[in-house]
Amino acid sequence: MKRIERIYNYIVEKTSGFDIAALKQKCGFSSLEISENLNILRNNVSKELNELLRQGKIIKIKVRPVLYIDKACVEKLINKKLQEGPIEIKSLDEILNYEEKMKKLEEGSPFSRLIGGQGSLRNQVEQAKAAILYPPNGLHTLIVGQTGVGKTLFANMMYNQAKYVKRLKEDAPFIVFNCADYYNNPQLLISHLFGHVKGAYTGADSDKSGIVEKADGGILFLDEIHRLPPEGQEMLFYFMDTGKFNRLGETERNRQSSVLIIGATTEDPNSSLLKTFIRRIPIVINIPSFEKRSVKEKVDLIKYLLANEAHRVNKVIKIENEAVKAIIGSTSYGNIGQMKSNIQLICATAFLNSINNKDYIDITFESLPSNIKSGLFYLSGKRKEMEDISYYIDSQLVITPEGHNVLIDKDPYDPPFNLYKIIEDKAAILKDGGADDEYINNFITTDINIHIKSFYNKVKNDEDGRSKILKIVNEDILEFSESVMLMIEKKMNKKLNDRFLYALSLHLSSFLNRLSNHQNLKYTNIEGIINDKRAEFNIALEVKGMIEKKYNVVVPKIEVIYLTILISSITEEQTNTHVAIIVAAHGSSTASSMVNVTKQLLGDGVIEAIDMPLEVNPTQILDEIIEKAKEIDMGKGILLLVDMGSLSNFDSVIMEKTDIKVKTIDMVTTPLVLEAVRKANILGMDLDALYNSLKEFRGYSKVEEEVEEENVNKKRAIITICSTGEGTAVKLKELVENIVKGIKEEEIEVLPISINDIKKEVIKIKNSYKIIASVGILDPKIEVPFISLEELISGNGERTLISIIQRKSFKIEENHENTVVKDLCEDSLNQFLTYLNPSKIISVLYEFVSFLEKNKKVSFNNATKIRIMVHVGCALERMVIQDGLEYKRERDKVDKHVVEIITQANKIFKDTINITLSEDEILFLAEIIE
Repeated sequence: MKRIERIYNYIVEKTSGFDIAALKQKCGFSSLEISENLNILRNNVSKELNELLRQGKIIKIKVRPVLYIDKACVEKLINKKLQEGPIEIKSLDEILNYEEKMKKLEEGSPFSRLIGGQGSLRNQVEQAKAAILYPPNGLHTLIVGQTGVGKTLFANMMYNQAKYVKRLKEDAPFIVFNCADYYNNPQLLISHLFGHVKGAYTGADSDKSGIVEKADGGILFLDEIHRLPPEGQEMLFYFMDTGKFNRLGETERNRQSSVLIIGATTEDPNSSLLKTFIRRIPIVINIPSFEKRSVKEKVDLIKYLLANEAHRVNKVIKIENEAVKAIIGSTSYGNIGQMKSNIQLICATAFLNSINNKDYIDITFESLPSNIKSGLFYLSGKRKEMEDISYYIDSQLVITPEGHNVLIDKDPYDPPFNLYKIIEDKAAILKDGGADDEYINNFITTDINIHIKSFYNKVKNDEDGRSKILKIVNEDILEFSESVMLMIEKKMNKKLNDRFLYALSLHLSSFLNRLSNHQNLKYTNIEGIINDKRAEFNIALEVKGMIEKKYNVVVPKIEVIYLTILISSITEEQTNTHVAIIVAAHGSSTASSMVNVTKQLLGDGVIEAIDMPLEVNPTQILDEIIEKAKEIDMGKGILLLVDMGSLSNFDSVIMEKTDIKVKTIDMVTTPLVLEAVRKANILGMDLDALYNSLKEFRGYSKVEEEVEEENVNKKRAIITICSTGEGTAVKLKELVENIVKGIKEEEIEVLPISINDIKKEVIKIKNSYKIIASVGILDPKIEVPFISLEELISGNGERTLISIIQRKSFKIEENHENTVVKDLCEDSLNQFLTYLNPSKIISVLYEFVSFLEKNKKVSFNNATKIRIMVHVGCALERMVIQDGLEYKRERDKVDKHVVEIITQANKIFKDTINITLSEDEILFLAEIIE
């Protein structure tokens, strides 16, 4: 054992059993005591004690004689981490009272007022404090986070903290510079940073100092630092190393300035900044997105922002809890910055509506803009979060002007105008001019939007959607999509948003790609689209003509149907019952980046990101995915998009632990995520159809379709599997054949096989056919999709089968009906009916069920449809023989609305087969439906 280790171990052993009283009594150990007990020369003991002090392992107490004590022992007794590095004190009381002193210090700290400072931002605050306190002048820091998470505010808080702990003078400068303002002019950007001399470039007609000089003795905050060109980064890191710089046009670096630099970026520093530059920034602080903040913090943030508005207008603000939930749910990629602008818009509109009410501003859910209202529907998929929000707020939240909490003196991203003063002045002018209240309201509401949006557009620094979409589709397609959008806007007399433009351009790119690869659109749920949406369909036909003229191609009818769905989605509320999507990928922000791009381009689908840092245990990630799946599942299952490794095998574990259906696709990319959200949200695909349509997706660029040579000339086949090869096998074959009949262009053989010698049968069929799917009671474990008998009867299997066939260049006729339901109903009714012909009444029964679905606004699964149709078929026969059921239970307890719908549907039978269900039969049917 080394000498220094013996000395340190002696101090540790002697103090290991100390309590506070023993520590105060003994205080520490002198070099003489240690020398005598360890038989080491005193000067050697002193030398090693100084080294241990320098390493931060012991504490020096400057009394006579000088004493030393184990730092870890003291930390354990006071239950607090002491500062890093050497600690020298005059008395142990300085440390034993440390906790109380630190508590007092913390209470006055600027960070103590920061929402999340003791929660989701706790580690970030500790990093910031360490950066400020590090001798001699602090450590240069990089703040990383999405747009709107509060990077500028955090930098301001660091500046205030530096003044609070006396690291900076009270009048020290805090200079904010946005590198994005001049990113396309590197020369001008460097001039702003370091200044220039006369004649340095055209227009430099005098010497000018840069912001590095102006920030001398303070902090320089460089927002969007990744926009600095390489030469600017090089000049900056030389300045960070030496404190020296030169103005643009000077050759010698003789100027000096003492500046702490804080940078902020929305990008991954490792891919957007020079490695030599990153090495100069030892502290990197990651600010979490709004999504990752706790529910309490989200509610506190809303209270804080509302308090700011209440203070500005000097009125009490009352807001319904449903409105609070909507604001939280509508806050996505824009984070707190987006929420801030939303709240300013909401408060300004509410102020206008209550301009004659001198007491308070009232914000109801109904008064919110539609895009913010939709946040409530998005949040409804997160049941736990909804419950937690209700825990923190009552039915109404009341915010007073006195609740205002000033975090920083001046926020550079606050509007420079008093919006409420503008509203009051304009309302007064319009009223004097004789305008009525409705006109004033409409006029000023438009004005509010212009003021707020124009301001936030100026300060918005993230890459705009157009440049992002151009990374996925080419400019020609985007420009053509813009011209199509203009045409649709004129036809519908409605302003469309960018989300529609991006969805249209993505689909157009995908369509042209499919044409080059001879593929058709992978979409099946098209029954009744044209009849229900005739106006949108006519517009879609015009778009079809524009596409054909522009690209000299033939646009098939199914593409027109898709366009009809897309156009109609503009005017209809999007339902929140979509397949939920989880993107999980290795890396600290890989998944988040893909999801953020998707949300910015296509809006908020039910999609969540799970980032998986390499140092995190896969079991921990699995638990996180399971919790997220429980939270966002909306009854249609989860599509898990992953990059590689253990993530690919998580689906079975998730299904086992949650009972939620999960499908996994690996090798995730941003285009794959975009396509998944587009198809889940706009096309409303179920999980199986979505999974099947994405398995072969290779992006929006043109990729040649690979065709297996051995299968080129083979006829396609679907195999049906049952226990005997007869009986059920024949019926199963008929069911599948009837489904295939609705699909044109190329014939598909349906081949029944028995589970006996299944492997031999499959090998035999493969010699002559290309198998595209298997259906039946047992999965043959071959490399094609398998559809169980249960899935086929429930309805999902039929849609999946159609999707599989459609992927192989087949089209579905627009009036394709549910074959399985009709066949199974007819079979059942044949057993029960004597006087009525099942084949004659089956289409009437189908029409009856469709009427119920439409008017009750539900979608029955196949099993329910069959049950209703068989029951009603038997009821109709009872009416014929005048032997109807008698309803003996309490009639008042039956849902009157359902009874009314069935009564209306009953007219179908009167008009077609001249039979009417009795009131008692209707009551029985209402019970079945409920």
